[in-house]
Amino acid sequence: MFYSLKNRLIVFFAVLLFVSFGTMSYLFFTESRSIIRSYIESSAYEKMDEYGSFVNMALAQIYDVSSIVFNSHTTKSWATALSDPGLPAGEKMLANIDLSQFLTQTTNNYSIVSSITVYRQEGMWISADNQIMNDSSFKSEQWYDHFITRGNEWVSAHQDPVEVLRSKPFDVLSLLLPIGTFEPSQSKNMMKINVRSAFFLEPLNRIHLGEKGTIFLLDGEGNPILGQHEYASHPEAAKQMGAIRDNRLQNGVVYLKNNQGARDILVYKKLKLNNWLLVGIVPEADLYGKLYKLRASMLIFVALLLVAAIAAAIWLSHGISRPLSRLASAMRYVQIGDFDGAENRITNEDKVRNEVGYVTATFRNMVSRLRQHIKTEFELKLLRQQAEYKSLLMQINPHFLFNTLELLSSLAMQHRIQDTVRVIESLGKMMRFSLKISNDLITLEEEMIYVRHYVSILQIRFADRLHITFQEDETLRQSVIPKFILQPLIENAVKYSFREQAEAKVIIRVRQDHNRLILTVADNGPGIPKELSQQLQAESLASQFEQILNSRSQQIGLRNVLARCQLYYGALFAFKIDSTLQQGTCIELMLPIQGGMTDV
Repeated sequence: MFYSLKNRLIVFFAVLLFVSFGTMSYLFFTESRSIIRSYIESSAYEKMDEYGSFVNMALAQIYDVSSIVFNSHTTKSWATALSDPGLPAGEKMLANIDLSQFLTQTTNNYSIVSSITVYRQEGMWISADNQIMNDSSFKSEQWYDHFITRGNEWVSAHQDPVEVLRSKPFDVLSLLLPIGTFEPSQSKNMMKINVRSAFFLEPLNRIHLGEKGTIFLLDGEGNPILGQHEYASHPEAAKQMGAIRDNRLQNGVVYLKNNQGARDILVYKKLKLNNWLLVGIVPEADLYGKLYKLRASMLIFVALLLVAAIAAAIWLSHGISRPLSRLASAMRYVQIGDFDGAENRITNEDKVRNEVGYVTATFRNMVSRLRQHIKTEFELKLLRQQAEYKSLLMQINPHFLFNTLELLSSLAMQHRIQDTVRVIESLGKMMRFSLKISNDLITLEEEMIYVRHYVSILQIRFADRLHITFQEDETLRQSVIPKFILQPLIENAVKYSFREQAEAKVIIRVRQDHNRLILTVADNGPGIPKELSQQLQAESLASQFEQILNSRSQQIGLRNVLARCQLYYGALFAFKIDSTLQQGTCIELMLPIQGGMTDV
């Protein structure tokens, strides 16, 4: 009875499944743990490299600011004036005001810097915005003592009294440098450059190692720079800082035992510019917790599968049942779209011995080709759509920038200094916003702020000849739209309105119609021919984005906006062009209302 096909199938399936799945589970667990550990280390190095580059860039700017203050003629003149006992008090006060104005200008030129304060050993300090104080309380501060006695240039996150006086009660990171000499203990004057701790801390908090891992930024003595108090919960890591600083390796991995007896993984990287240290700590259990659960699940699955196989073998005693069963199982995987599972269920035989083998080989070949075809088509379509959208978005800024630069040139030639400054300020805010390309969607409020900066430039350019009116529904400010879809329409409206008349009138409306956001730009220009309006509708329906990208026509701004909205919303987007020749044009964009940063 043992040699019957049924019994042999039972024994064969039991041994095969137990050995194969047991071996696979062990190898899978061991290899997965090695892969996860390697991935965490490489991922940590990569993230630390990116953040290290960010820190080096920021420090370079801070040192640039300190160099400007140190080598400034204004600073030297101030130091000379205050050291002259024969100089009248009024002249000294003028020198103080000149230095404060210089610090204000320098601070405004570097957005990374929160404030710059110059301290005098005699007991006074000067900061931006005409802050001149005879106050020697700073001498009792710990940072001042460490700077004079130890030469510590960097101060970890703390509350600066200067910032508090300016109603800015946030933590700052500070660089201390002497003025007029390179030896702190011999200096009569010193500068303190404050940078918001959040500037370094926010990007650092966005870096994660596992679910509970944290990265800390430490100074040369191994103390947290950014006020990360949770570092105190890792005393075992602090004990390793001396050995890490003394070795010559720029990065590495150390395995520690925490207070609970479990192991932690410490990944570190040294920053070359000022001997700072990036340290990432992640519990090993955090990395492998899900893997242990997966191993237990696999064991349960193996046991259940073994019982099922034994029960199936009792009924399947014919030799053809096994390949047919696998073929049917593979078909089920294909039905749910799992082509890898389908191929794994079908053996790849070198020779076809019978009809069942031919059917199996043909089906496997069909699955492989079908999977490759679907993958290729999906990736090509996705990449093409992303490239088209980014290319359309990049067409906006150069065109606007050239026009604004021409305006600045004209204002400079006319010696209109105030208007030039206003244009530069508006342009700077627009370009700063334009360079934020991480998000393709923004709130309507942000878009309107960007548009108002643009309109302020147009008002300076055209003065009383341009009349622009805003009609907004305040309840729609948090609605989400693709960025830069109003400015090209306004630019076209102004340009064509001035083509045949001395004054241009543009109306910008924002309203809601049921569940749709309606953005309208109306002008008093010459109007759009009916044929062109029909052509734009046809291009939108046909999604002719390649023609728009290569187009050199004057309607590139309008086509660009329509194409980007069509790419983002598809059939949910619609637009309407209402135009009368010699009377004006009204363009309406109809978008679905969104309340969050979520793609349609």
